Amino acid sequence: MIKRLSTMTRLSVCGLVLAFGAIQASAQAPAAPAAAPAAAPAAAPAATPAPLDLTKVSLDTLAARVNDLEAYVNNGATAADGDLTGKTPSNLTMSGPGHNGWMMTSTALVLMMTLPGLALFYGGLVRRKNVLSVCAQCFAITGLVTILWYLCGYGLVFGVNHGYGSIDPKTQVYSAGNWSPLGDLQYACMGFTSLNKSYTNDVQPQQVTSAPNGGYGYWVGQNVYFCFQLTFAIITPALIVGGIAERMKFSALCIFIGCWMFIVYFPLAHNVWGADGMFNGVWNANAVFKGMDFAGGTVVHMSSGWSGLTLALIIGKRIGWGKTHFAPHSTVLTFIGASLLWVGWYGFNAGSAVAADVISANAFTTTTLATAIASFVWPTMEYFLKGKATVVGFCSGAVAGLVVITPACGYVTPMGGVIIGVIAGTIPFVTTTYLKPLLGYDDALDVFGVHAIGGMCGALATGFLASGTINSNLMNPPSVKEDLSKMIEGGVANGGGTALDPQMQFLCDWSHGHLLYIEQLKIIAFTIAISVIGTAIIGFALKATLGLRPTPEQEEAGLDLSDHGEEGYIL
Repeated sequence: MIKRLSTMTRLSVCGLVLAFGAIQASAQAPAAPAAAPAAAPAAAPAATPAPLDLTKVSLDTLAARVNDLEAYVNNGATAADGDLTGKTPSNLTMSGPGHNGWMMTSTALVLMMTLPGLALFYGGLVRRKNVLSVCAQCFAITGLVTILWYLCGYGLVFGVNHGYGSIDPKTQVYSAGNWSPLGDLQYACMGFTSLNKSYTNDVQPQQVTSAPNGGYGYWVGQNVYFCFQLTFAIITPALIVGGIAERMKFSALCIFIGCWMFIVYFPLAHNVWGADGMFNGVWNANAVFKGMDFAGGTVVHMSSGWSGLTLALIIGKRIGWGKTHFAPHSTVLTFIGASLLWVGWYGFNAGSAVAADVISANAFTTTTLATAIASFVWPTMEYFLKGKATVVGFCSGAVAGLVVITPACGYVTPMGGVIIGVIAGTIPFVTTTYLKPLLGYDDALDVFGVHAIGGMCGALATGFLASGTINSNLMNPPSVKEDLSKMIEGGVANGGGTALDPQMQFLCDWSHGHLLYIEQLKIIAFTIAISVIGTAIIGFALKATLGLRPTPEQEEAGLDLSDHGEEGYIL
């Protein structure tokens, strides 16, 4: 986010730079020459930076340094970042320690959501004989997805597809294309393979290193961003486990997840989040559809929820479903898992700002409000409609709140977070409590009711509640010249905005109908289509070849013993 500091602040920083330079120059005044040593001199110490000589520093250089500092504080691009010719110098060329530190923390928090958060949350909800199978599935998915992400996944999602660009035959200068359906293999093995090619005037770094990729974060090392997005790629297929828990073979699940990543997740994530993605309305000015998903309402939750339901229908119901009461074997484990998910979700949502800035702070705030309110509304609905407020209800409400706020957290006001919290505590509750028995599908742990329905609610709510007063990336900068009837004066604190696409401001303007919801409906439809169709293809293919289910005897004994030869509890 780019927001210029006030004139007073700029003058103050200039004064500090000048004062520091004067003190440094005075402290390092030359002393009398020393006598020549009698013996050979010892190794010289490492060279220290030369002191700032104010007589040789121009005001332009000082201004450039202040601008670099402003860019770092405000999470914006330096002048050098905006100059693809490389002629503009900058003293700040690597990742920033504050932003980088926050993103490494966020990465650890999101990984904690899967291990152990989701494993405990799901593990407590299944029967005792299947608790280890859920833990093993989450762990296996973590390892498998990491391998795929390193080999090619990151580049397919966040790499620019150079095949959709063009190269001038005379100058060999590369020009990026408008959009692409999938990235390329430039970043295979983080760019250290023979598939990596050098392009003049490329829009992304050649390899994944500690240097930032300005397409996603000006001050965060791309290797950190690589790891951060890896944790998203891990938890998404792990959520699918909730739909088919207690009745899918471990080997079949591993093969399914490996195929699903290529057919569903990588294309979907690229189109929604990739710098040249088809639905990335915020960061791709040439996007075909101007959709928005701040942290994964469509990419993570809708895709896993719809895929989980589709796969559950293909596999069939658990033995005894509708006749046997499938009660959670440990509500305490579910409570612990839900609590870890809530804490880890701050890295998930606030970390998706890819900086420790005001957008991140707003995402942190709206996430807190929506989750807390939903965690209270859900059990309140239980109390008035079913007579008791359950601990599972508190946990389910919290997770639903986290899901629904996810696509909107960096775009809506705190009041928007409150509204979303109420929505999250009601609609997913009705879906899981009444719609599921009515339609008769066996969504074991309610991944469809909470994640698919919740993700849809959040994506659509973003279309109505997104505000440029919260996120200046939805506002046109003052330099944009448009029909005044389509302009909104000012931006964040009347300081202008930073939208790459002038149309985003128009779509978020209530005086013109706030038509962003139409674009959100398009991204919702695309997500449902790719998730259902992709899952159906893989599921039916595996069912016809390797088989998806264990034998009835193995299922009755429990997947802990049949798949892993272990028991969760020896009592």
